[in-house]
Amino acid sequence: MPPITLWFLQASRCIRTAWLLDALGLDYEVKFSPREGGLAPAAFKKEAGGLGKFPTLQDGDTILYESGNIAEYLCDKYDKQHKLLPPVGDPKRYEALQWVHAAEATWTLHGIAVLYVRWHQKDGDVKKTEQGLSKNIINDFNLLEATLKQSSGKFLFGNEISVADTMMHFSTSFILARELGVKAEDYPRCKQYVQDCEATASYKKAVEKTGHKL
Repeated sequence: MPPITLWFLQASRCIRTAWLLDALGLDYEVKFSPREGGLAPAAFKKEAGGLGKFPTLQDGDTILYESGNIAEYLCDKYDKQHKLLPPVGDPKRYEALQWVHAAEATWTLHGIAVLYVRWHQKDGDVKKTEQGLSKNIINDFNLLEATLKQSSGKFLFGNEISVADTMMHFSTSFILARELGVKAEDYPRCKQYVQDCEATASYKKAVEKTGHKL
């Protein structure tokens, strides 16, 4: 098996990839960096290459960016029994991939918009701007709450994690922890979902190996 290296920036989406690697039972090397002034150090970005974004994954001669893309790649290459992602052509595959892509393109996008307002808006009423942006986040969490309530188990598709959970967990925990438009007390099923994800052996192993702290 070719060596796998994960460039891991603290307090970031990188935990998605680490969790998936451990859920797949893969050995990997971690190249870790803390943040400096809240940002990725320039030298670490240069080392990772590309846009200098994280996670960055190297599998042999293949270098990949974007957590959703990495997730799909790892499942297609290493999940031979399709425990985390159903095979091509199976409708359930695309149900899972909807969440994989929505984790970043919808949940995180809407949440980080509020965070950027807090950080960067210089004029006007920040609170009112947040309230306006929060409408999207409330819609997102209403959907996630309802979906989890309808699930037959603790996770999105039952009592076993899928690639969808490895992606959605970070988005959910990130938004709830920082109260970006919603509060955990208003979404008890989402709050429990985060706790259930973090209670899995593979997630704990990923945290131990990487030193991840949100």
